[in-house]
Amino acid sequence: MATIKYYVREGLLPAGQLTSPNQASYDESHVRRLRLIRAMIDVGGLSVAAVREVVAAVDDPDRPLHEMLGAAADYVVPRYEGVGDEPGDALVAARVTVAELIDRRGWHSHPGSPAAEALAVAVAALENVGHGDFPEAVLEAYADAAERVARVDVDYVAKNVAREELVASVVVGTVIGDAVFAALRRLAHIEASKQVFGLDR
Repeated sequence: MATIKYYVREGLLPAGQLTSPNQASYDESHVRRLRLIRAMIDVGGLSVAAVREVVAAVDDPDRPLHEMLGAAADYVVPRYEGVGDEPGDALVAARVTVAELIDRRGWHSHPGSPAAEALAVAVAALENVGHGDFPEAVLEAYADAAERVARVDVDYVAKNVAREELVASVVVGTVIGDAVFAALRRLAHIEASKQVFGLDR
């Protein structure tokens, strides 16, 4: 109960209907909102301030659904604090590579988005450890696979009707979906390694 009162005080959850000076009742809309808050905090690792931003987007009926979901997804993308303060040559080049990829594929994103920056940081790290040919060799194939997976994700999320449920699905699906996809990729690596290198090499 103390947690609910805290969420109400922080503006994350609307107040319940007072039934006595010290008691309030909550309906299904409160339950949905609580699920959303818990998903964002427990699974997504969002701060209370970030949750407040997402909740504001959910509660804005004029905010397009695509923008609302994007606001939620942006908060669960890893941030690399300090990396972009004085970017080295590898990061500058990686940002160009990512911007060109976004443009070439016609993606409705912008190069400065959290996801684009996370990708640029990863590509720069590959360059810094001697794998600078990665973008030319496999990035396009990764993007193809990512498009297919993203479509499956969005089709699954679209089954939800309530805005809170949609956002909760995006947060949980992004975080847990990343873990599921990484595990599947590693399982597939075992099979691909067996096929390419065999058991006796």
